[in-house]
Amino acid sequence: MRSLNTVSGILVMIVFCAAGTPALAQAGDATKGKTVFARCALCHDVKSGPKKIGPSLAGLFGRTSGTVAGFTYSPAMQKAKIKWDAKSLDAFLTKPSGSVPGNRMAFAGLPNAVDRANLITYLSSATK
Repeated sequence: MRSLNTVSGILVMIVFCAAGTPALAQAGDATKGKTVFARCALCHDVKSGPKKIGPSLAGLFGRTSGTVAGFTYSPAMQKAKIKWDAKSLDAFLTKPSGSVPGNRMAFAGLPNAVDRANLITYLSSATK
């Protein structure tokens, strides 16, 4: 009986670990992420200061959504109060309109988990 419980415990751990978001389960490639970011660069910059259609992404990790000074956010993004980290970015980038209904971002999302992982890895190094 004890060996059955051990096997069950191992299976539960395997299922729990495998259930994670694919983009977060693998390490992204920052070089490939920079290429993915080219789609974002029309509206966003990784440096602080440049005024574009979207807010600067400088200092993104750890920041709360809707809080870049001088940028006018949608009420939905201000109200969302998302603390940006790899997990929240992965969810948001999958489908922004589903993650924060009513936000003004005209981007449909990145359905490819590898692209999201690469982009998040790039952003984690480029936005510090």
